[in-house]
Amino acid sequence: MSRFRLSENTFMLVMAVAIGLLSGLGNYAFRMTIEFFEWAVIEQGLDYLGVSFDEWSWGRLLVFIFPVIGGLLLIPFGIFFAKDLKYGFPRFLEHVNLRGAKIPLRTIFTRGAASAITIGTGGSAGQEGPIAQIGGAIGSQFGQAFRVSGDRLKVLVACGVSGGVAATFNAPIAGVFFAQEIVLLSSFELASFTSIVVASGMSTVVSRALLGNIPAFAVPPYILANSWELVFYILLGMIIGVLASGFIDIHFRIKDAFDNLKMHRLAKPVFGGLLVGLMGIVFPQVFGNGYHFMESVLHGEGLWYLLMALILMKALATSVTLGCGLPGGLFAPSLYIGAVTGGAFGKLLALLFPAMAISPGTYALVGMGAFLSAATHAPMTAIFLLFEMTASYQVIVPIMLTCVIGTTISRRFKKDGLDTVELSKAGIDLEAGKERNIMKSLAVEDVMVRRPEVLPENMTLGQFAQFIARTRHTNFPLVNTQGDLTGIISVQDFMGAVFEKDLLDLVVIKELATTDVITVTPQDNLDRAMRKIGYRNIEQLPVVEREGGAKLVGIISRRDMVSAYNRALMSRSLGEDRDED
Repeated sequence: MSRFRLSENTFMLVMAVAIGLLSGLGNYAFRMTIEFFEWAVIEQGLDYLGVSFDEWSWGRLLVFIFPVIGGLLLIPFGIFFAKDLKYGFPRFLEHVNLRGAKIPLRTIFTRGAASAITIGTGGSAGQEGPIAQIGGAIGSQFGQAFRVSGDRLKVLVACGVSGGVAATFNAPIAGVFFAQEIVLLSSFELASFTSIVVASGMSTVVSRALLGNIPAFAVPPYILANSWELVFYILLGMIIGVLASGFIDIHFRIKDAFDNLKMHRLAKPVFGGLLVGLMGIVFPQVFGNGYHFMESVLHGEGLWYLLMALILMKALATSVTLGCGLPGGLFAPSLYIGAVTGGAFGKLLALLFPAMAISPGTYALVGMGAFLSAATHAPMTAIFLLFEMTASYQVIVPIMLTCVIGTTISRRFKKDGLDTVELSKAGIDLEAGKERNIMKSLAVEDVMVRRPEVLPENMTLGQFAQFIARTRHTNFPLVNTQGDLTGIISVQDFMGAVFEKDLLDLVVIKELATTDVITVTPQDNLDRAMRKIGYRNIEQLPVVEREGGAKLVGIISRRDMVSAYNRALMSRSLGEDRDED
């Protein structure tokens, strides 16, 4: 910054403009790559086989080969860039929030190309997660080149993310809230918000210049025919909340099943592609990101029972695609499942209440945003995405109702959204910050002193006075003859009685000790232990063998915990540097 004589805010705005422009170009290149593989594999394959997805023929039995081709094309990536294929959106969030926001340059190309192959060959995945990572990597590279601080680097990554998402949907406000709500975990600062807005706007300008000022979906005008329909939207929100929590559960069960599958890692994407291809024989609507089919549902097309079947089939196809190792995102599948859920619900309402002139497409539209909100726990992103897509103020009340209700119910069943489940399984809480996550990763048993200095509970004050003259410690656990913890005494407790000479040989130390002792177990983490120490403002905690037990097995001090944290922090920093290399 000093070399250009720019203030910090001006420098960040200049960086935001550059990142926004490049994110828009990155989005265009990514979309063109997807379209190339879709043309080369699916369109040319259908033409060669002489079949169509619109009508049944025996030749359609061979369309299962399309996702299989995608799995085969990804084998070289699995050999040479295996680490990048595993670099999904949850790990991206971890790097941004906990690991200094240093995203490797190569992920722009490797992750982008691999995701384009997945989607273009029929894998059931979305392009929004990968483009967010591509934009984020662009922002990170700018920040690293100019050696900005950790917090500012994080903001530049968010600028790239907002630019990528904004360009994808031609929705700059939704891009801003995606970056703020999902990537920055809703932490608001005016300076960072301004940079993100600028980047999102510039990326949208580039996208509109290259692709035209058209929305991601051609949405019909939204009309609320009857105020009583708000009751139906409330019911839709409740249904979507349950379905979203079910999708989260199904998705990670299938992913865990693939992780435990006894099969070579390079064969799993091919096998997963085969399963998705077999689903696509009967339900070709599950192939790819599903944008074209979603648009038809928004216009009221599709039979209600087909839409209901696609709720399950799209969830399964997406879970298999991503679970087997094919890279892609969950944003578009969430929109898809919400659209078919709302479409089926609207069609059933139209059959039950023909006099109300219900439009199924409007329920598909609201359901699309509500499911995204409930599955990702990001209501503001969904609300503003739909508002920008429809440019209608009438949609605000229905979408707010369904998003809030759906997200509340989903959170009731599932604490984490789609993007944070894997992190929680690994004991990572993004909102807690780097310090607490490091402390959570360390166990008490790895830091505690296993043979602490203990005192018998029946020691007299005189004996205790002679003892403390020979030790450097100030707090001592008391134990009975069985080795059970019965209290803890400090030098401060003793000072009140030290001048009563007549009591030194008559009073035992247990009478002055604290018997209501705060303890931890060996299995507890250091974060919990540190919070317990802070609660009473003490320096040491006795360690007992189990929760509520009395058998003393060690002692842990604040100083030992701080030392362990510093060692772990240094080790992780060195590990991150090696990862960058």
